[in-house]
This record gives sequence, C-alpha cells and structure tokens, in this order.
Amino acid sequence: MVNFRLDEAIEVLERTPILLKSFLTGLSNGWLQGNEGEGTWNATEVVDHLIEAEKTNWLPRLQFILNEGTAKPFPAFDRNAHLLPGREQSMEEKLDEFARIRNENITKLKELVTNEELLELSGIHPEFGEAKIRELISTWAVHDFTHIAQIVRVMAKRYSADVGPWKEYLGILRK
Repeated sequence: MVNFRLDEAIEVLERTPILLKSFLTGLSNGWLQGNEGEGTWNATEVVDHLIEAEKTNWLPRLQFILNEGTAKPFPAFDRNAHLLPGREQSMEEKLDEFARIRNENITKLKELVTNEELLELSGIHPEFGEAKIRELISTWAVHDFTHIAQIVRVMAKRYSADVGPWKEYLGILRK
C-alpha cells in the first residue's frame, strides 16, 4: 500500500525549519553541542547536515532524475560533508539559512513535479539502484523525522544520569 501524497510530504517539509527554529533558537551550548559519543552528531551538526542535504541532495537528485532518468546514476551524497570546517555561524544563522534554502527547494519542487505521473519516474541511486521520484520525496520527509528524533534523543541523553530512578520510565533514554 502506498501512502505517499505530495501535498502531505510538503506539509512536513514546510514545518521542519519552523519546528527547529522554535526548538533550538536561544538554547545554550550545553544543549546544542552535546552528543552520544565519538562519531555521533550534536544538534548543531545535525542542522549543518540538513543544510548540506538541501544544497546537494534532494533537489539536485530530483532534477537529475528528470533530466537523465535511468541513463546513469545520480551523484552520491556525502553524508559527512557538513563536518568540514567553515560553518562558523550561530545556530540562529544556520536555522535561517536552512529555512531559506528549504523554502526555495519547496518552491522548485512544486514547479518541477506538476503531475502524479512524474512521481513514478525513476533514476539510479549509486548504492540502491532504481528509485522513483515518489520514493525520493518520501525519503526527504522521513529524513526530517529521523533528524528531529536524533536531536531530541541527543539532547535528552544530556540529563540521563540526572533523572535518577525515573530513567526506567523515560524510553528516550533507554535507546
């Protein structure tokens, strides 16, 4: 059963920057810089990753599928490109950049995908093989959910030792 509807995916994509701005703006570095250990990301790095994905993943891949179809694989996405030096912005600046790029990408998405038939066009993912535009956009929305959950989980773990015996009732701390 396919549950995907473009308008519903856009509802989520539009809200993610708003949610993150409301949740993360003004928080201390203790909340924004905590992580789950070596090789994991903190809230700031997750926002950087979301910005990088907006620039180099979702819309470029969509455009690639529309232009190339299955003729050749679309370029790989470097999931760690955001960890390179050079992002010396405040969290507020990062969130503003994310919102700006996301809004531009949603506008382009609406311009490019003008009918249901286009959602079934396929491209070639460099690792997974054939992937439809519908699957790409679904993944974009679920990617947001994944990283929202990651941010909340990482932030909650900061108080893992501080909640005492209530930890047993806090599922987010037992994952």
